[in-house]
Amino acid sequence: MRHNKKFNHLGRTASHRSAMLSNMACSLIKHKRITTTVAKAKALKKFVEPLITKSKDDTTNSRRVVFSNLQDKFAVTELFKEISVKIGDRPGGYTRIIKTGNRLGDNAEMCFIELVDYNENMAKEQTAKKKAPRTRRSKKGADAAAPAATAEAVVEAPAAEEPKAESAE
Repeated sequence: MRHNKKFNHLGRTASHRSAMLSNMACSLIKHKRITTTVAKAKALKKFVEPLITKSKDDTTNSRRVVFSNLQDKFAVTELFKEISVKIGDRPGGYTRIIKTGNRLGDNAEMCFIELVDYNENMAKEQTAKKKAPRTRRSKKGADAAAPAATAEAVVEAPAAEEPKAESAE
C-alpha cells in the first residue's frame, strides 16, 4: 500500500534529485523562465515556492536556510534583492506552468515554468480581464447591445466620409 507516499522520486536517488532541484531552482531564479518536463516542473514548484516565501523577510537565518537549499550565492542575492521585492504583496502562487506539447525524441510532456510577476505579456492580459468583470446575466445584455452599437457606427461612418470627399474635390 502507498499510504502517505505522494513524493515523486523522478527516477533518481535522493542526492541526485536534491542536486537537480537545486540547480533548476537557481536557473529559474536567474533566468525567470526555464523549459523542462511537466513532472520536473511540478517537483520544482514544490521546491522553490517555500524558498520564495522564506525570502520575503530578509534575515540572516532565512538567508542561511535558502542558501542551504540552493548552494549559489548569486541566486540567493537575486532572490532576496529583486524577486522578494517584486512579489512582496503576493500571498503565494509565485510560479506558473505552461504546457508546450511533447518532446520529439521521447514524447515527454514539456512545459515552461516561470515566475509569475516577470511575464509582462500575461500581466497585461490579466489587468485587461480585471477591468471588465462579467457575470452570467450581463453577457445576454452585452451581446444584444453589441450589434446595435456596431450598426450605429456603420451608419455614421459613411456620412462622415462623404463631406471629406466633397471638400477635397
